[in-house]
Amino acid sequence: MRGDKITTLLKKHASGDGDAMGELMPLVYHEMQKMAHGRLKNEKAGHPMNTTDLVHEAYLKLVEFDRIDWQNRYHFYGIASTVMRNILVDFAVQQKAQKRGGDLQKVTLDEPIQASKVNLHDIVTIHHLLKKLEKIDERQVKVVECRFFGGLTIEETAKALDISTPTVSRDWSMARAWLNRELSYGV
Repeated sequence: MRGDKITTLLKKHASGDGDAMGELMPLVYHEMQKMAHGRLKNEKAGHPMNTTDLVHEAYLKLVEFDRIDWQNRYHFYGIASTVMRNILVDFAVQQKAQKRGGDLQKVTLDEPIQASKVNLHDIVTIHHLLKKLEKIDERQVKVVECRFFGGLTIEETAKALDISTPTVSRDWSMARAWLNRELSYGV
């Protein structure tokens, strides 16, 4: 029932109902908090961006998307994960420009849980690699965005992208292998 209400509000927003996104926020806030928390939970104490900041930034950007033909809540969360990715990349680029290095660590994508341990500076590396991968397989990039940046499960990713769970699993494995190989060669 809640998912139906989310879809209805998304469609109202796309039709020009300015109040729909205000009604939507309480329904999607918790899930967006989980997504943001998954991305930022291992950052150092005192980090300037927190989960609430990331959720609010993403939500403000999503409100601007008034021409999207929203399919369902999973479609919304898939796009939200892409928006969070872009916010984190922009933030990391800004921080990297200010610090020029620092305490960077090696990035691996062996398991979805490991993704949450990545330093924000490493997101820039992943972003550049995803741009390369996009030329090879756009769907794999979407899977990585949902899983790595959005923290979605295999099943949630399948629903967000409207593909089967075996396809998501296969794309996730292939993308991780490709990205890890590229990371081992150095960008």
